[in-house]
Amino acid sequence: MSTAATFSNQCQFQPQHVTEEGDGLSEIYLCVLWYGGELGIVYYDTGDCSVYFMSDSPDNEDLKLLQRVVDEVSPKCILSSAKQDSNIAKFLTKIDTTEGEKPEGGKLEVVLYPNMDFGLEVSKQRILSRQFPFVPSHMTATEKILYLSSILPFESPLVLRALGGLLKFLDRRRPGVELEDSHVVVPILAFKKFVLTDTVNVDQDTYCVLQIFKSEVHPSVYKQATGKKEGLSLYGILNHCRCKWGEKLMRLWLMRPTSNFTELNKRLDVIQFFLLAQNHETILTLQECLKNIKNVPLILKRMALSNTKVSDWQALYKTVYSAVCLRDKCRSLPSTIELFRTISHVFTDDLHYIASLISKVVDFESSISENHFIVRPNVDPIIDEKKRKLVGLSDFLTEVARKELDDLDSRIPSCSVIYIPLIGFLLSIPRLPTMVGKTDFEIEGLDFMFLSEEKLHYRSARTKELDSLLGDLHCEIRDQETLIMYQLQSKILEKSAVLSDVIEYTAHLDVLLSMAVMARENGYTRPSFSHAHIIHIKDGRHPLIELCAKTFVPNSVDSSETYGRIKLLTGPNSSGKSVYLKQVGLITFMALIGSYVPATEAEIGPIDGIYTRIHSRESVSLGLSTFMIDLNQIAKAVNNATENSLVLIDEFGKGTNTMDGLSLLAAVLRHWIAQVSQCPYIFVATNFHSLMHLKLLPHTPLMQYLTMDTHQDGDELVFFYQIKEGMSTVSHAANIAALAGMPSKIIDRGVEVSELFRNGKPIQRTDHPSKEKQMQNCKSLVDKFLSLDLDNSQVDIKEFMIQEVLPSSASIL
Repeated sequence: MSTAATFSNQCQFQPQHVTEEGDGLSEIYLCVLWYGGELGIVYYDTGDCSVYFMSDSPDNEDLKLLQRVVDEVSPKCILSSAKQDSNIAKFLTKIDTTEGEKPEGGKLEVVLYPNMDFGLEVSKQRILSRQFPFVPSHMTATEKILYLSSILPFESPLVLRALGGLLKFLDRRRPGVELEDSHVVVPILAFKKFVLTDTVNVDQDTYCVLQIFKSEVHPSVYKQATGKKEGLSLYGILNHCRCKWGEKLMRLWLMRPTSNFTELNKRLDVIQFFLLAQNHETILTLQECLKNIKNVPLILKRMALSNTKVSDWQALYKTVYSAVCLRDKCRSLPSTIELFRTISHVFTDDLHYIASLISKVVDFESSISENHFIVRPNVDPIIDEKKRKLVGLSDFLTEVARKELDDLDSRIPSCSVIYIPLIGFLLSIPRLPTMVGKTDFEIEGLDFMFLSEEKLHYRSARTKELDSLLGDLHCEIRDQETLIMYQLQSKILEKSAVLSDVIEYTAHLDVLLSMAVMARENGYTRPSFSHAHIIHIKDGRHPLIELCAKTFVPNSVDSSETYGRIKLLTGPNSSGKSVYLKQVGLITFMALIGSYVPATEAEIGPIDGIYTRIHSRESVSLGLSTFMIDLNQIAKAVNNATENSLVLIDEFGKGTNTMDGLSLLAAVLRHWIAQVSQCPYIFVATNFHSLMHLKLLPHTPLMQYLTMDTHQDGDELVFFYQIKEGMSTVSHAANIAALAGMPSKIIDRGVEVSELFRNGKPIQRTDHPSKEKQMQNCKSLVDKFLSLDLDNSQVDIKEFMIQEVLPSSASIL
């Protein structure tokens, strides 16, 4: 295989890397960055001198995706930034200490570089300045960017940063060329896309054009700057989740569709159970419990830092209590469904233990009113005793104040005994008019403390006695309650493993309940999976368009060895070609996340990637020409698609010369036709009718020609939006222009020019003068020449040509 074909083949990972000579295992140098919940991964394989990359992917704080990558890749060295989140720091520390020994011997090394080595602009410059053997040397800087953008995901900043850091590491470490001269660089012969086993590759263009996600500015004036809301998208209509963790997991499933049929069928089994009519009440009960599943990881983090709030105790108690209810409900459901069986098993009695501890210790009503942790009565006898003293303290202090007033100067009208935490008991008297200076504050038998709000505060013999008898009750109670809170936190943290299981499996349950609700509301059907190369969809519907249109015409899909793997779709504009293509992509995608689909039947074979060339507003707004976007997206499909990939191409070739676009489209299709059994599932919508008229494509059973059914009723064109076998011979451009509101005069002229061009006849300008007028102009010009006296020396020939001949000739030619 040539280098040009090698540099971008998609890689479904093979666990063991062996050099081509078979003289031993290759070495893997992995670079990883994790930021804002996104993971960027790049690694270099010395076996084939290739760099493998995985587009930015979401990963939770537990970094399970990263662990999967490390397990499958088995790197010799992991490179990362020294400035990083605590989660990945702990992960790398754990790997360095507990997983350091590699199976084939040698220690797994963790290397940290300064964060500046992973800067985005620095990394881009490092990539563009390096000479790669598969990039033509004659390319300009702009051409090189466009070329590499069809190979590398320039829309994934973490991947670019990780690649920049990896290139610097390779230049320093020089694996494989350590003994060569210093000018010899580490060879990079290919860039290859790395996809985890059973994970379907879907690029950002596809997410955009299929409207799997669509963020819109929030309509609230208070959130115009930063607020975002989900628009009309697949995620938006599927998301009926009741808890935050369900929403996060649904987004994760959409970002990481899987081709693991076993896992998909497990999800579908749960949805099928909830779609049974007798289980409707069960859905409502479970969703009510799911609403109370709160942010447990944040609560546990605060507990570990001893920074727990009253609201955290409330949220944790609600979560644990609701989890117990979910477990009890799942135990009454069929154990043949794995999710119910798992929840019944992993939601252990530790939940009862945690709930019981919290309910017995925490006085929620008092804690909320006082805004700090308060222990229930009968939990700690020391606290109870001190609180009893505080309860009777008010009447007791009133009696003490009465005795103090009897001993004071008769000019002092009143006094009170108060308690201030950390200071103690004080005698408080109002400030008299005669008390001006500090010397006037002195009272025999009392120790002046301070003046506050026109009241003087003193220590007396009785208040000192109260301090010694009662002490600092409030602080002592608070300290004792804090100690009990620490003890409670410790016991809960010891049982925190079950809380992690609660978050994980309630999220699964929440997502599948949400999908079941959507399937019931819209009449979706369970898809089936086959190991044969097939996409069969009967009466499929576009899940988004059908919610907006008054009526929607369903269409079927059959792509296989028997029915053809390449579908060439023609038909007039606005007949439904683009909707059909997106419908195929969305239904296939929904099946690959374990959702029911909008069809009456659906059977999907192995799919490892979905690639699209369909314009969207977002892609056009990049500032590139339409044709450059075309080429970039088609290049990704050609370079990465395998026999298990789905490729959707709509109107390829717009924005350039018609013949150039037509030729490139024909060349791309012939390339895939030549692959025979390795040909992907391809759906192409085009208005290039010459593709068929000029017979640019070979006759092959791989190809099936389809068109959108229409009917010409006089001047009116009727759309049936129904797919049928065959080819469209006319574009109906005039009818489409009329529907768009184009003036009839312009449409008639367009039809006239089109017929003349099609029949090879000359096209006359509409503003050209008639033959009679031309003859008159010619005769007039001849007369001017005949009347010219060339013997007259006063005649200026040059002026005559400018003033008389040239204006007349313009009306003749």
